Amino acid sequence: MLNLFSIYKPILHGVMKLAGMSPRKVEIQPGTVLNIWAPTTTRPHHKPAVVLLHGFAMDGILTWQLQVLALVRNYAVYVPDFLFFGGSVTDRAERTVEFQSECMARGLRQLGVEKCTLVGLSYGGMVGFKMAEMYPDLVRSMIVTCSVMALIESVSNAGLERIGFPTWSDFLLPKTPKAVKIMFDTASYKLPNLPTFVYKDILEAMFNNRKERHELLEALVTSDKAFTIPRYPQKIHLLWGEKDKIFDMETAHNLKEQVGEKATLEAIEKAGHLVNLERPCVYNSHLKKILASLVEENVQHN
Repeated sequence: MLNLFSIYKPILHGVMKLAGMSPRKVEIQPGTVLNIWAPTTTRPHHKPAVVLLHGFAMDGILTWQLQVLALVRNYAVYVPDFLFFGGSVTDRAERTVEFQSECMARGLRQLGVEKCTLVGLSYGGMVGFKMAEMYPDLVRSMIVTCSVMALIESVSNAGLERIGFPTWSDFLLPKTPKAVKIMFDTASYKLPNLPTFVYKDILEAMFNNRKERHELLEALVTSDKAFTIPRYPQKIHLLWGEKDKIFDMETAHNLKEQVGEKATLEAIEKAGHLVNLERPCVYNSHLKKILASLVEENVQHN
């Protein structure tokens, strides 16, 4: 029996190509190659660059498919796969957010991106924050959804307690179709009932590189004492699912306070952690409004 995603992925990739996107293999160094969906045209630089950073469950284009289609007309959109997701691989031993950030920045620069706005979901938001800290000349501004600056132990423990899992690997690396269903139910406000074979197909198609992903999760949690709040020069917009159980609204408000006066916070009703997939029309409307305001600010400053 054919896997549903073996049928859907080629269709999705075809749609993306029709929309003016194509996958590019970018070698960061020997043994480290990123897959980045980028504008097909060789001259996208007249449009503002927007980089979409995915979460831990799916690769880039599956996560952001509905946002890409909403943005490609007015923006040069880039959708990288993190290492060990989609088509991105490395033979290096590093598993840190810093290494992901370094690879993302180098990959984007190889594609000619000089300045960009990052849009980060969950794990992608954490990588985005690190990129903004490490490469302020590249990252002009950020839109962060359902994420944190860093997964410190206190935040990690609180999140795990809310969703009822002992570790992030138990939650994010499910081993059975039932566990896949529980993961998506937990990450959403109200997921439609799907037949069991869909979850079986998701399990078969989306959870490869288990050992490496487990190591990524192990490297993600850091001690509260080891973390100091960076001061970001960028404008940072927080766009949340109001019913997010993983990083709830209290977490969002705390993050806004940490970022300081340059932060804004908006919440979308009847949406959980996967707000961009649950309520794409509302999410895209907010996203486009924020991006338009950032473009206008940049024009005024220039």
